[in-house]
Amino acid sequence: MLLCTPRFIPSVISHHLTSIRIHLGRKKQRLAEGSLAITRGLGSMETTPSSTDTKVTSMEAEMNAEPQVTASFAPSSERPDTSTDRDKLIELLPGETVVKEGKAAILFPSANEVFYNPVQEFNRDLTCAVLTEFAREWMAKKGVKLLVPGEKERMVVSLSEEEKESASGLAAEEQEMEEEEEEKEKKNGEEELTATATAGEICEDGLRVLEGLSASGLRSVRFALEVPGLRSITANDFSFKAAALISRNARYNGVEHLVQTSCRDASMLMYEMRGKKQSYDVIDIDPYGSPASFLDAAVQAVSEGGLLCVTCTDMAVMAGNNSETCYSKYGSMSLKARYCHEMALRIILHSVDQRAAVYQRYIRPLISISVDFYIRVFMQVHTGQAVVKNSASKQALVYNCVGCGSFHLQRMGKKTPNGKHMKFSAATGPPVGTHCEHCGQRHQLGGPIWAEPLHDVSFVQKVLSAVSSNPSRFGTAKRIEGMLSMVTEELEDVPLYYTVDQLSSIVHCNTPPLLQFRSALLHAKHRVSLSHACKNAIKTDAPPSVIWDIMRSWEKANPVKREKLSETSPAFKILSKEPSLEACFTVREDANPQSRKQHLTRFQENPQAFWGPKARARSSGGITTELDEKRKMFQNKRKRHTTDLLRHKHQPCKRFKKGICTHGDKCCYSHDPELKDANKTD
Repeated sequence: MLLCTPRFIPSVISHHLTSIRIHLGRKKQRLAEGSLAITRGLGSMETTPSSTDTKVTSMEAEMNAEPQVTASFAPSSERPDTSTDRDKLIELLPGETVVKEGKAAILFPSANEVFYNPVQEFNRDLTCAVLTEFAREWMAKKGVKLLVPGEKERMVVSLSEEEKESASGLAAEEQEMEEEEEEKEKKNGEEELTATATAGEICEDGLRVLEGLSASGLRSVRFALEVPGLRSITANDFSFKAAALISRNARYNGVEHLVQTSCRDASMLMYEMRGKKQSYDVIDIDPYGSPASFLDAAVQAVSEGGLLCVTCTDMAVMAGNNSETCYSKYGSMSLKARYCHEMALRIILHSVDQRAAVYQRYIRPLISISVDFYIRVFMQVHTGQAVVKNSASKQALVYNCVGCGSFHLQRMGKKTPNGKHMKFSAATGPPVGTHCEHCGQRHQLGGPIWAEPLHDVSFVQKVLSAVSSNPSRFGTAKRIEGMLSMVTEELEDVPLYYTVDQLSSIVHCNTPPLLQFRSALLHAKHRVSLSHACKNAIKTDAPPSVIWDIMRSWEKANPVKREKLSETSPAFKILSKEPSLEACFTVREDANPQSRKQHLTRFQENPQAFWGPKARARSSGGITTELDEKRKMFQNKRKRHTTDLLRHKHQPCKRFKKGICTHGDKCCYSHDPELKDANKTD
């Protein structure tokens, strides 16, 4: 009763406040101890300071904790060159193994705590090659020449024999004049490039690189060891275990002076670096799955004319299996068609360009490839309000026929010259009717997608010449050479493609040889090329009517049983029309591209089982048994195994019961009459 009187209320309140202060003090002490343990694991990790970090640091100082272990920087002449020297500096933890790729040697835990996929070596090799050429152009403007070990004199790679023949047919005087001009340009360029930069050293005017999702830090370490002209590399990962591993790998390879470890949310890190002085010159986004959540921050954090590298591994979404999910992530409807892999490239380019346009920025694709189970795009980001107005005319909708697969593109906007300026307006359409003119089926609407060129051919040739002149630099150099060679041969202004096997399947005839089909298009005075995204692809500027005329002509030489075709099928309606074009299938010399003639590595076979996406990294490590069982179940799922034939032996054969089964002992069902009675008894 006395405690309820007014004079005792202040003492009660002060008592509660004292207990709350004690509780908060203990909680802060636990947080400080946890942060100190994490700091010990991260070693020399450097993060962008914040108010929370300052509080934690002051709390640690008050606790008189053990000093933080930091890695001492060794000069380039004293850095470890062999694995034995590295092992002396850093001891391997239990279960750790050393993974070697390129010039890097990465410490990797045996458990699946940090993500690593050896299949992506081609991705990392190509990124190092692209980054080297981008740095070469960037540093040449500042008078710095890059030195790459093993690189010979630069030469432009040209695969066409016609250019070589035309060059040999020039007059001697013209050749001498051209050679003199080239020598003068080389001398002037050498005089301007006074300074040099090598890999592994800090370049004061070099590129600032950010790898937003670094995992083990392998890519960042390879940048530091193999790419010259870099000022700093920020290897970021949200996982504390991954950040600690990045720090150890940087010290293990002796590149801690270049690689700065960060353990933060990638989007927040990029948002904070949006200023012109703090922005990154190169940003690499390679997530597990979709990069959609990082694109808005990336287009703002990259510097003017900087390089943005993006990888997408959610191909099920981008290839048409989940169109509604694709729209929610990338603002585009994907279609399940044969050209789905190139359409995925154009979807991600459309998404990045759309996000960049919000901030008066636009993109210029350098290289866009579809390989294995993912797509990879390299693009420059520029700022310009006048150019952004042209963004709508670079996008297009896709009308795809569900019956015959014919497609038409409809630009979102159009531009018309108006004196010295350009007038931008909405496009008119649609380019098709309510039903397909060839087979009478309906159309699907996809997109919008990027309808401009996917590559900068001049930049691709520079990367190709660098890789060809120094093949020992990368482990996947042959595949890079073959892939980029196909890229240079593609038609730049022709989006999407057909496949020969798809056209034959629709008409129900045997497949024409690829060279004969290409020759028929060339005889019809249309351009044609292959595509790096699909083995049997045909990119051509010929309209669908010409393509079906060629298939009708081929069907006449290889007739189909018309009586078996349904009157409502696309094949019946297509073949019921007479071709308006007499196709010539005589093989031409220019029908076979140089990359195919030279037998370059273009579409390699999987070298081992389970070659593809790996399991997502887990904080507890390890891979679940369910994933292993799922892999075994779907491995070679199109082949008929003996176990599949025997699993129905416990079921009675209905045809045997009726006396019409002709398989005998080879029947996958049981012919035992007692089995039926046993099932009834059960």
